[in-house]
Amino acid sequence: MAGSSRKTTKKTNRTTRGKQTVSKTVKKGTASKNRKTPAVKNNTGAAKERTAKGSNAADVRDKRKVNKRVKDEIIAIISIALGIFFIIAFQTSAAGEIGQAFSEFFKGCFGFAAYIMPYYFIVYGILLFAKKTINAGLRSLILLLIIFLNISLINSARFISADAPEFGFSNISVHYSNGIVLDDGGVFGMTVGGFIVKLIGIPGLYIFSIVFIAVCLLLLMNTPVSRFMENAKLRKKQHDEKKEARIKEKELHQKEDYMRMKLEMLQEEKNMEQSRQGDVFDSVDSLSEGNISEGQKKILSYMKEEKRSPEKTDFINMFRSEKNKMDSEDEKSGKKNISSESEREKFRKTPIIIGGFSPKAAEEKISKAEAAKMTLKEEDFNVSETSSDDYEFPSVELLKKGDITNANMSSENELRRKAEKLEDTLHSFNIDAEVTNVTQGPTVTRYEVHPNVGVKVSGITNLANDIALNMEAKSIRIEAPIPGKPAVGIEIENEKNTMVTIREIIESQAFKKSESKISFAVGKDIEGNAIVADLKSMPHLLIAGSTGSGKSVCINSIITSFLYKATPEEVKLVLIDPKVVELANYNGIPHLLIPVVTEPSKAAAALNWAVAEMDERYRRFAEEGVREISGYNSKVMERNEEENVMPQIVIIIDELADLMMVSKSQVEESICRLAQKARAAGMHLIVATQRPSTDVVTGLIKANIPSRIAFAVSSHHDSMTILDMSGAEKLVGKGDMLFNPLGSGKPLRVQGTFISDREVNDVIDFVKAQADDSSDYSDNVMSSIEKVNSSLSSEHDKDMEDELLPDAIELVVDAQQASVSMLQRRFRIGYNRAARIIDAMEERQIVGPADGSRPRQVLISEEDLENMKDAEEDGDMK
Repeated sequence: MAGSSRKTTKKTNRTTRGKQTVSKTVKKGTASKNRKTPAVKNNTGAAKERTAKGSNAADVRDKRKVNKRVKDEIIAIISIALGIFFIIAFQTSAAGEIGQAFSEFFKGCFGFAAYIMPYYFIVYGILLFAKKTINAGLRSLILLLIIFLNISLINSARFISADAPEFGFSNISVHYSNGIVLDDGGVFGMTVGGFIVKLIGIPGLYIFSIVFIAVCLLLLMNTPVSRFMENAKLRKKQHDEKKEARIKEKELHQKEDYMRMKLEMLQEEKNMEQSRQGDVFDSVDSLSEGNISEGQKKILSYMKEEKRSPEKTDFINMFRSEKNKMDSEDEKSGKKNISSESEREKFRKTPIIIGGFSPKAAEEKISKAEAAKMTLKEEDFNVSETSSDDYEFPSVELLKKGDITNANMSSENELRRKAEKLEDTLHSFNIDAEVTNVTQGPTVTRYEVHPNVGVKVSGITNLANDIALNMEAKSIRIEAPIPGKPAVGIEIENEKNTMVTIREIIESQAFKKSESKISFAVGKDIEGNAIVADLKSMPHLLIAGSTGSGKSVCINSIITSFLYKATPEEVKLVLIDPKVVELANYNGIPHLLIPVVTEPSKAAAALNWAVAEMDERYRRFAEEGVREISGYNSKVMERNEEENVMPQIVIIIDELADLMMVSKSQVEESICRLAQKARAAGMHLIVATQRPSTDVVTGLIKANIPSRIAFAVSSHHDSMTILDMSGAEKLVGKGDMLFNPLGSGKPLRVQGTFISDREVNDVIDFVKAQADDSSDYSDNVMSSIEKVNSSLSSEHDKDMEDELLPDAIELVVDAQQASVSMLQRRFRIGYNRAARIIDAMEERQIVGPADGSRPRQVLISEEDLENMKDAEEDGDMK
């Protein structure tokens, strides 16, 4: 009965639970139906709830961070307080009974080492305040404890007897009492130290403890010892560099003082002459005012001594200074003149020479009267001071004059407005900086931004895109910092560019005073200075840039500069033009050593000849006991052997990529050998390419050609390939370049010279007219190149010969028939390879031409084949 009742009860419970489950399901279904329509309608509400939850989670995380920081600071305060309390307790009796108890306990355990413990607490608290203990954990605390215990062992070593060390536990109370009065190393030091001395002696104890301390320190700092040594070397190197820079800066200041004194003397002489000849200088002023706008306008030259005022009027007034009265008069008269002689001197720029590692050198200013005389006498202008009976230098009248009005330059008000806008943009990103100077060049305008103390340079460079957006600039480049100035340069493209003609540079004093016969015009920098480079000190040049960026114009400017600077006896050119049309018009000029090379195979042969010529020159140097070409020529001239004087040779390759595609190994090897050794032999390379990829401009070529010119490229990677730094991808094209000669710290932004095709042809026609009808090409050089070309071609054919060809010839001669399928079956090769072997046999006239689907006819017999082998062996033996 009881069992049946229990069964009935279980069934009843199951039934009840089942009904409850069904009822719950029905209720849920009904509720879900009732909720369907509101759920669809309130999707937006759910999204708002999720957003609110996300913001609440962020608030919770922030609160947790704040709470953790508060806890850390509380621990830091307690730790520092404990440290100070322990110092007072250990060293005085002013800490009360608790302090006395702590003092006796720690001194009894560790002896004199107990005095170190309070400083542990103080340092730990300071680190907590400085947020330097983010990664501190149990591991770090254990390592610090081990260091402390080893210090205690080292302290105890002086109290342990090396003959009979005590390491038992019977004298703990004695050691404790002695430790309190600092008569031994305390319980830990004497017990553990005595045990270690018993095993390895006192020297072993010192070694053991010091090694443990060093290992724990390394684990704590997580930095290898070699890193510290490297940092020390780096700091020493930086110190030496700063010292050297200070010495150079001192020398530069001395030179500047000397130049300033000389200019003051010239100014005084000029003023005296002005007082005597006022009428003459009236005409001179009219001439020099035309030259004022040459180069670029240096406006906004001011330095702010006080912090920037929120009023815009103060910023603008700093530009006006003493010119307000003159500006109002100019507006009435409709003319824009320079207000004073000082203003004219401020606008006038001084050309410089950049060649290799030569620094920027300011040119002496010439008085106005001398400048006027020079301008009047330059109708029969001759660039080179060296005269030749057989060669007449071309006149600069063949070249187009530059635009001296600078109509494309922005107005001063426009530059002021942009400077204000740039400052506002920087302030909107919390960058506290001031625009201290604005320099407008031919292509770009540079705003010199001086960041205040505490502003990182990276904070400005990272805003390049934001600055470009706010300034509505086509392109922007940031130079941080400007070499030699405590400012960051923000370069923004001009709305209209100003052309820099090659005549402006050739007429400049920089070009005239350059003594090297292979100097060439580069262009003008942002400050309007004429840039002239010396290939001799480079000593080789790599030019790269995308199509239409200005490479061909640059090469034409370089060659034209040589024609204006050197006679055919002084400089010889080897021009390699795989594109055929770029340099072909130079054929026939007397400076050419050989006709312009257009075939890639002959180009490789020409480079091989150049390597052989370099080796021959070095052999002659060794015979004469000299080290470079100028010493050799001096000795030859002393003996009146003018026919043995060696000219300088410049090899110009217009497109390297085409040569690398045809014969990469031969071209790369020749270029590297020339770049490594040819400088002293008077041979120089100029290599240009429009594809600056790593398979064209290889690592070996880059390593051996240190001077670079980078025109506009399409990507950051191409800029890295050319310059080993970014920046070329931000150039604007049309001659805008980054010029990086050997020894310069940073590349210089230059607007390259422009020379039109008509000007090039006029100069070439003038030079050709002086040459004989039969061009002055070197027959010996041409024949040598032909020999090298033929040998290279034969070697190439030999390399291309299939290794199965001899076996295939024997097969078809034995079978007296030849077909592609037969070679495929016999040698188990593919169709393409078998067909090439058949074609090679046809070229050697071993088999006849194809005859439809029938096998080819074999033209020689077995006896003929044997005779051919014998003849070939006899030729190899010879």
